[in-house]
Amino acid sequence: METKDFYYDLPKELIAQTPIEPRDASKLLVYHKSSGEVEHKHFYDISDYLRAGDVLVINNTKVIPARIFATRLPRTEKTIEKNTEVLLLKRKEYDVWECITKPAKKLKMGTMLDFGAMQGEVVGFGEEGIRFIKFIFDGVFENILEEIGNMPLPPYITQKLQDKSRYQTVYSKVDGSAAAPTAGLHFTPQLLDKLEKQGVQIAKVLLHVGLGTFRPVKETDILKHKMHSEYYEVDEQNAEIINSALKEGRRVICVGTTSVRVVESAVGDDGFIKPSHGDTQIFIYPGYNFKVVKGLITNFHLPESTLIMLVSAFIGREKTLEIYNTAVEERYRFFSFGDACAFL
Repeated sequence: METKDFYYDLPKELIAQTPIEPRDASKLLVYHKSSGEVEHKHFYDISDYLRAGDVLVINNTKVIPARIFATRLPRTEKTIEKNTEVLLLKRKEYDVWECITKPAKKLKMGTMLDFGAMQGEVVGFGEEGIRFIKFIFDGVFENILEEIGNMPLPPYITQKLQDKSRYQTVYSKVDGSAAAPTAGLHFTPQLLDKLEKQGVQIAKVLLHVGLGTFRPVKETDILKHKMHSEYYEVDEQNAEIINSALKEGRRVICVGTTSVRVVESAVGDDGFIKPSHGDTQIFIYPGYNFKVVKGLITNFHLPESTLIMLVSAFIGREKTLEIYNTAVEERYRFFSFGDACAFL
């Protein structure tokens, strides 16, 4: 199976640059797997498609202001202030982070960086321009990052975000992501409350979104693509919420591809979720046998990305491309701040 098999043509003007207000006013394409019917709704209508006993799995990761800028040391007469961009991906030790850097080639082993409120030293190399940076600082790292960091918006968003909270879900809790689990951006506290009152259970899992979101599939053969690892957690309480639904034949519906990757990483040979934590490199593409997920609520993803491959595994490649082309015709908004779709 080749990467080009997951291409679709997207007009640039359909890439959403700003979030819709309110959050749940975005459009919602609903695809019924059993009948093949497609409906065009708004996200606040999602309550019409969920029923008592359903378990909605959400990812409660929180995006950190992970994009920071530094000056390479020592300074010279030719030094350009803040000439290096660093994107924090994953904490490896208390003071060491895995990072994407620009320009990577100029960051040799031992290169010192001045971020103003702290310094950093390149202490290791990884694949495709990855650098491991040891940070030197006084105080609390998270507080410094809040002071100097920027929200790591994807490169296809070129407009400045006026309200940083709009790149966080309303249920974000655990710091650590380099990108938002964007399917969750559509939920409001009021909508979640409405769902719980109608008997929908909420299960909270964690996956810190990292390099996998930014790395394109460069291989012609998708099987040669290597997924970057991302940290996940499922605690005992939330594993039991999901397992009870599985035992009773109730639907488990994931909000976003990150939630899918968590539950499908944590499922055991017996078909039930095991409380667990660690790194996952799970790559879901057509032919994958889903063990937990019965429904998916997500956004519209980039052509030839691992995310559209996951969707294709869930509803079929041809149906996925058919639905995406319909969304283009209906002028849906795409990607992080775009509209949503539900496959139920």
